[in-house]
Amino acid sequence: MSRKGWPIGCRFGGKLFKFGNGWVSYWRRSGAKYNVRHMAHAHHDHVPAWSWLVPAGAAVLIALKLSGIVSESSAIVLTIAAVFLAAAVFASVHHAEVLAAKVGEPLGSIILAAAVTIIEVALIVSIMLSTAEGAATVARDTVYSALMIVLNGVIGLSLVLGGRRHHEQTFQLPSASSALAVLGTLGTLVLVLPNFTEAGGPRQFSSFQLVVIGAVSLALYGVFIFVQTIRHRDYFMEAKSDSLEDEIPAPSGSVTLTSAILLPVSLAAVVLLAKILSYPLDNAIAAAGLPKAFVGVVIAAVVLLPEGIASVRSAIVNRLQNSVNLGLGSALASIGMTIPVVTAVSIFADKQLTLGLSPAHQVLLVLTLFVSTITLGTGRTTVLQGVVHLGIFAVFIVLSAIP
Repeated sequence: MSRKGWPIGCRFGGKLFKFGNGWVSYWRRSGAKYNVRHMAHAHHDHVPAWSWLVPAGAAVLIALKLSGIVSESSAIVLTIAAVFLAAAVFASVHHAEVLAAKVGEPLGSIILAAAVTIIEVALIVSIMLSTAEGAATVARDTVYSALMIVLNGVIGLSLVLGGRRHHEQTFQLPSASSALAVLGTLGTLVLVLPNFTEAGGPRQFSSFQLVVIGAVSLALYGVFIFVQTIRHRDYFMEAKSDSLEDEIPAPSGSVTLTSAILLPVSLAAVVLLAKILSYPLDNAIAAAGLPKAFVGVVIAAVVLLPEGIASVRSAIVNRLQNSVNLGLGSALASIGMTIPVVTAVSIFADKQLTLGLSPAHQVLLVLTLFVSTITLGTGRTTVLQGVVHLGIFAVFIVLSAIP
């Protein structure tokens, strides 16, 4: 039982480690050690210095660039901007996690997914509005890469590491089946159907078709959020908690308020830094001899890294329900929130938008959705299911680099 003003501590091998306010006991549950780093990260009673220094430093760099004091063609400036961009992504997700810890599940997972998706949309739109080669396909490549990274990379690694420690893990089946139903529908409509329509260009929808697809994407995602947060919220809750989440106090009001202020600042830093780095990223991909589509893989990987780590970490401490919520939720947000925005940008800015996948990647997408309905279709998982997903992920990376 925590008590205000006492330092938090955890005992490992007979030693007591302290941090923050409040005593928290440590013990094994289902053979799992609760990770101190997770506890300190998820429930803060102070604002880490880096979480406000990063957006502040990014703001200074952006101001120097806009004033013409520094040039974006400088290798040093670009390197610093790239470092600040990656750090700003982590800062954004950190502040989103603080807010998520305050409101609890499943709203917490939605806040995280929304923060990540805003960053993703900012990166996509910054490239779409540029004249860089491949701008017409960056939305498709990023959304598709996000789906493959989450469904195969993140979930696969979560099932492997969680299964390795706990042998068999469980989650609520209705949560996964609901998410996969929406995900399969949107994935097919957005990334496969354009290859078979005739009104638009090759692998493209017409303007009217884009409006309909954008509206359907937003509607399906909106209904899913309604089900997740109101109508059937219990489907997405841990059936029986094996973590110490309930033992740790939520962030204080002052910390929550600070994160609520710093979150939009961090997101704005990501948006502006993404604009600065859009051309250099495209040039770097070309210099490495990789196809233009690999830009989408890089964007999705950078954006999803913090949330991916959180999802894997939850599986390791036997909170697979939270891991599934994070994984499937971020995949749904990636397509359900991104597509309406990019379709609007495409129509109003008169930009080409190519959404149809190549035949090889269509096969991988359909295979991923099919396998996901099987591996997540029983409510129980083992290492085997995780290895299957990681195998598909490896093939995806190879085909993205070498079509």
